[in-house]
Amino acid sequence: MRERASGILCHPTSLPGRYGIGSLGRHARALLDFLVDAGQSYWQVLPLGPTGYGDSPYQAFSAFAGNPLLIDLDELVELELLSQDDLADAPVFAQGDVDYGAVIGHRDLVLRRASARLTAGQADAALQRELEAFSGQQAAWLDDYGLFMACKRRFDWAAWTDWEPGIALCQPDAVARWRDELADDVAHQRVLQWLFDRQWRALRGYAHAAGLRIIGDMPIFVGHDSADVWAHRDLYYLDEAGHPIVIAGVPPDYFSPTGQRWGNPLYRWDRMAERGYAWWIDRVSHALEQVDLLRLDHFRGFCGYWEIPADEPTAVNGRWVQGPGRAVFEALADALGGLPIIAEDLGLISADVHALRDELGLPGMRVLQFAYDSDASNDHLPHNCPANCILYTGTHDNDTTRGWYANAPAKTQHRFRSHTGSDGSSPAWTMIRLAMTSVADLAIVPLQDVLDLGSEGRLNLPGRAAGNWTWRYTEEALTPALAEALKALAVVSGRWWDEDEEPASGEPLILAYEPPLS
Repeated sequence: MRERASGILCHPTSLPGRYGIGSLGRHARALLDFLVDAGQSYWQVLPLGPTGYGDSPYQAFSAFAGNPLLIDLDELVELELLSQDDLADAPVFAQGDVDYGAVIGHRDLVLRRASARLTAGQADAALQRELEAFSGQQAAWLDDYGLFMACKRRFDWAAWTDWEPGIALCQPDAVARWRDELADDVAHQRVLQWLFDRQWRALRGYAHAAGLRIIGDMPIFVGHDSADVWAHRDLYYLDEAGHPIVIAGVPPDYFSPTGQRWGNPLYRWDRMAERGYAWWIDRVSHALEQVDLLRLDHFRGFCGYWEIPADEPTAVNGRWVQGPGRAVFEALADALGGLPIIAEDLGLISADVHALRDELGLPGMRVLQFAYDSDASNDHLPHNCPANCILYTGTHDNDTTRGWYANAPAKTQHRFRSHTGSDGSSPAWTMIRLAMTSVADLAIVPLQDVLDLGSEGRLNLPGRAAGNWTWRYTEEALTPALAEALKALAVVSGRWWDEDEEPASGEPLILAYEPPLS
């Protein structure tokens, strides 16, 4: 990380485009161009996996796979895997949000056309060689994932516990039989993952060439209805039929009076430890092939996690259970040579979580929307932030800052106005200035706040079962004037240097977070 830098949080699904959802094509490159023009150094995204129930990136079908909905269709025309005629009958999608049902139906149709041309040998031979090489390199997770997704389709998208018993329990004879019977669909899944990987690597290369770095996001837990749990049941607390015995969540907090019942199965950390945390090493190293820094969601779960009996309807009746602590990070650091990790340390945090974070030398998080609920000792106020942290105006789980202010209690609004010396007419840009001028090494702002949107721009409301993850911006929203305003603020706050202006040392300042594990 640069010693002082800033960036924008915007998930690819929120990009514009004519096919109903953001993709990894020209609009993604346009966003990166905007970030450069705006004096930004980082692009932060949410988890990139294939979304399942509720379209949440935090409930993916795999901890390793990419989301095929993000594949850019126009590039497939350039590769001659699709023709313009294949796209001519695309529905007229809304430009302001994502209709996942319509998007999924259209994507499945056209991507199967592209896949069929490739697997039938109708595509360039070089592309077929690329696919074969990718399939071999990623076989450790791709083989399981391909069969898992083919079976999902075969069994009408039912959870794997409701499949035919033999394949549900991943019995070798059943796996061999279904792999043969569903060979075409398994091959299709490989093509989708290769296309995603190909486009994402190109986009990351474009970012690096522009001097940008990407911050990814890794949920601590994986979804129960995922290839990871199906293929490795012994690593989770499951009954003989594969159903969770206990599940993850958080107790009542700022976001929900009954807590959050996530439903993810909990790890058998004892078995993870016996195997040298190999699954975690594979998972994190794979993620770091896609991004440069990794926000580790629910970091506190490595110290202690909220265990909820699976038959409980809410998260209220749970208990704290000790996590693996430092051991998993020692294994990761030994394998990876360091920990390019941001610790998501929000919520109900105990002293041992802060101690582990600081012992590892990891930057934590602060959120300005949380700063005005109490007095001047609030940890989220800029004057209480350490340098080694990332300061956000809000996160993907928060309302937009304009929406937050409009719905905040009068006392909270008064504290905000008093602290900032503002009249409350422009809370988003007031907070952006606070974040940028703070001592925090890195300031990150959701794009909705840059655009000064109200609650209509909110991406996620925790606890809401449907209607999340749909927000998109329009192509016209990213104006030169907006970039100029952001860049001016980045320059005056020491988070960007113009081409003609070097930092005092003469060289860009680099701050590497190497954990002191010796």
